[in-house]
Amino acid sequence: MAGLRETPPPPPGAGHNNGPSMEAGRAWRVHCWTRARAARAEAKLPLPIVRMRIARAQELGLPYKTYASVRAVSGRDVAALLFTSNALRLFREGALPEDRRAALEAVRHCLLAGLIHPPLAVTAPEPLAQAARAPGLFHGWTETRDMIAAAHPRLPGPAVLLIGETALEETWAAAGRLAGYLEGAGYFGPETR
Repeated sequence: MAGLRETPPPPPGAGHNNGPSMEAGRAWRVHCWTRARAARAEAKLPLPIVRMRIARAQELGLPYKTYASVRAVSGRDVAALLFTSNALRLFREGALPEDRRAALEAVRHCLLAGLIHPPLAVTAPEPLAQAARAPGLFHGWTETRDMIAAAHPRLPGPAVLLIGETALEETWAAAGRLAGYLEGAGYFGPETR
């Protein structure tokens, strides 16, 4: 009977949920998987690195939890903060509110840029280093991506965090392939709304 082959078992019937295999060795595979997840590099950061990242979050004016999640998703440090004119409460020419100005002046070692909505002139109010025109409703995905890239030239998208106020502005983070999106209240705090 050495030449006979075993026939494979029939496929699961109706109502079968294709649950986990109950064959021998399953407990060992679960154990190995659990140990591998616990040993990941992100799970055990050395204390000096955690301290450096807390200091970096403070330099950027971000809560550590927000900074850590943005860094984990993008795989990079935040090199630029890109603010929309809505998040800055910039509703008329040259009138950046004092609370917003003070928060931006406290940021260290980071490019500050703006996306300015029409009809405002495309100028970078102090302390922003540069500004570009914000995309509108009528711009396509490619045009939106190019307009956002113009606001942070020479920087890769995953190193830029967008801070805005509206659902439309939130889609710009995906269009520009940015590190993420944060609402203005999450950056400036709810008391500045």
